[in-house]
Amino acid sequence: MRIFVARLAGTAVFDPSGDQIGRVRDVVIGMPASGPPPVHGMVIEMMPRRRVFLPITRVLSIEPGAVIFSGKINMRRFEQRVTEVLAIAELLDLVVEVNDERGSVLDLAMEEVRPSEWRITKVAVLKERGTSGPAVGTRRRRSGRGIFGLGRRARGETVIVDWGEVRGFEATQRDQGVANLLASYEKLRAADLANALHALPYRRRGQVVAALDDERLADVLEEMPERDRIEILGGLGSERAALVLAAMNPDDATDLLQDLPPERAEALLALMTPQEAAPVRRLLTYGERTAGGMMTTDPVILPPDATIADALAQIRQEEVSPAVAAQVYVTRSPTETPTGTYLGVAHFQRLLRDPPSTLLGAVVDPTIDPIKPELSLAGVTFYLATYNLVAAPVVDEIGRLVGAVTVDDVLDHLLPEDWRERAGDGVVDAG
Repeated sequence: MRIFVARLAGTAVFDPSGDQIGRVRDVVIGMPASGPPPVHGMVIEMMPRRRVFLPITRVLSIEPGAVIFSGKINMRRFEQRVTEVLAIAELLDLVVEVNDERGSVLDLAMEEVRPSEWRITKVAVLKERGTSGPAVGTRRRRSGRGIFGLGRRARGETVIVDWGEVRGFEATQRDQGVANLLASYEKLRAADLANALHALPYRRRGQVVAALDDERLADVLEEMPERDRIEILGGLGSERAALVLAAMNPDDATDLLQDLPPERAEALLALMTPQEAAPVRRLLTYGERTAGGMMTTDPVILPPDATIADALAQIRQEEVSPAVAAQVYVTRSPTETPTGTYLGVAHFQRLLRDPPSTLLGAVVDPTIDPIKPELSLAGVTFYLATYNLVAAPVVDEIGRLVGAVTVDDVLDHLLPEDWRERAGDGVVDAG
C-alpha cells in the first residue's frame, strides 16, 4: 500500500477501541546515505496542543480519514533528533532534480516494505517548464496571489519517480518554497497553525511567516506564546509589522505591544493609520490586569431600533468569535466605541426565542449591570462566574460602552504565561 504523506496531515488518530486521541501533523523519517529513507513514525497532536511521537511500529492500519494504533504512546513532547527529518515541514517544496530537470517536491509516498517497516519510496515532483541543469537550490519565480498571499504554483509536468532518481534532498536551501507546506496547513485553525509554526525549524518558520498574508498571520500571532510572537514580529520589517498589528484584534495587539520596548511599540503605532491605532492607544492607558486592559473594543453593538434579524445577521459572521457572539450590546448612537449611552445587553438565547422583526430595545436584559474599566481581574472573574456569563459590558464614567471583556480574555490572564507550551507528561495506553 502506498500512502502520500502530505495527505496524512490532519488525519484523525484512533486507538483500537475507536477513541480519537489526536491528529497527524507530520511524518518522521531518517536520511540514510543511500536507499529509500525509513519511516520512524508520526508526529501526533493531542489536546491540549501537545505534539508527541507515535512509532510506526505501533500503527495497526492507515485508512482514509483514520490512523489506528495499538500499545502505549509516551506523552513526552516530541523532540526531533539531528538524524531525523520532518517529511512535510522540511521536504515539501524542496527544489530537486530529476533526469537533469529542475522541479519541486509536491509529495512523498511511503510504502510498507515488510510488516511494520515503512520506507519513503516515491517522490511526486512538479517539473518546471523550460528549465534544466544543476540549479538545485534556486527558488522558482511566482506570479499572482493565492489564499495565503502566495503566488500560484508554476505550471509544469507532474511526475512520480523512485526516491533514488531524485537529487537535492541533501541540500540546504535558503530560498526553499512553502506552497505545498502551506497547502497541508490550509484547513488548520489559527491555534493549530500557531502550534505547527512553533514546532517548525527556525528557517522554515521564517519562510512560512513570510508567505502568510497579513490577516492569517495576525490570527496566528494571537494564538502563539509570547516569546514566539515577539520573535516573529521582530523578524518582520516595520511596515509589515504595523500591517499585521492593524489586522489583529485591538486587545491582542495591545498585549503584544506591551511586550515590546516602548520605543519600538510607539514606532509601530505611528505606522498604523489613526483609525487603527486609536483603539490600541486607548487600551494601553488601562492596567493590563483590569477590565479595560483585557477588553475588546469591537463587540457586536446595535441601536435599540435595530431588529433581532439585524442582530442575528451580525453575530453569524464568521469572524465573530463565539464568546463575542453570545450577546449583542444595545446603545444610543454612535455605535462605535466609545458609544452613545449604554442601554443594555440582548442575549443570544433571547434572540432565538423572539420573532425576527422584534426591536432590540424590547429584549434588552435590564438585570445585568455593566462593569467599569478599572475593575480588577479578580473582580471580572467574580462577575462572570456570578452571572454565568461569557462576556461583560464595560462602561466608562459617563455611561458609554467602551468595550466588552470575554471569558477567553480572562482565561488568558488567569493561566500561567507559558500555558500554551505547558501540558502534563504521561502515557496514553491503547491496550
